[in-house]
Amino acid sequence: MRQLKCAFSCLLPLILALPLPANAQSMGQWGIWGDGGAPQKRSTREAPSSNSYNASLRLFEQPPRRPSPPSLRTASGGPRPSITSRAPQIVAFSGVPGEIVIDTRARKLYFAIDDTAAYAYPISVGRDGFKWSGKETISRVATWPDWHPPHEMRKRDPSLPVKMTGGVRNPLGAVALYLGDTLYRIHGTNDRKSIGRASSSGCFRMLNEHATHLAQLVRPGTVVQVLPHLPPDLLANNRDVAEQKTPRSEGAINAASGDPQS
Repeated sequence: MRQLKCAFSCLLPLILALPLPANAQSMGQWGIWGDGGAPQKRSTREAPSSNSYNASLRLFEQPPRRPSPPSLRTASGGPRPSITSRAPQIVAFSGVPGEIVIDTRARKLYFAIDDTAAYAYPISVGRDGFKWSGKETISRVATWPDWHPPHEMRKRDPSLPVKMTGGVRNPLGAVALYLGDTLYRIHGTNDRKSIGRASSSGCFRMLNEHATHLAQLVRPGTVVQVLPHLPPDLLANNRDVAEQKTPRSEGAINAASGDPQS
């Protein structure tokens, strides 16, 4: 017994000199665990590898966006056929001879022949957010004009070209009447279904045969009044007075030169 006590007394200093476990910071009130709790079992689960962690992140990543089609610098507007102009209906109208009045609500363009009658062209006007009213003058008349989509339009649709040459695929049609120094125009179109609707970005579309007819009646400086609706004193009634007036002879727009031909 005396030998056992001697051996224990020899081993006790060695036991006390042993290093504590790595997760035991100090002697706590409830034992050697520094957090005061019971000793935790070491987890047998292995830490996830970096590869599995990256793979789980990819599950939450957004799919890559398809890049927008590149914008062409210049696109062809296609062929330029000869367009035979056609006069519209003539109606009773009390306006200034030689001036244009646009009624956006009725979607009609009137060209006053004299102080009693006018040509009444069906048109397409600006859709909601693009309607406007005011007074401008025609600054330029161009046949088969090139189209330069504004920056804002190309930003909305990156597939639009910077420039499209004149032709049947060009949205400006066979002829365009430019209004002052604005971006707005009275122009032709091949899209017959759009006439009578509010579908443009502020321009006024006409059938190509009507646009070429109007182009023969106007010149730079012609006054254009754009009204939300026509005052009653301008359009007395809608009766057809074509038999009282002699329409201007119709002609064709030459595709190459753009000059009216009788």
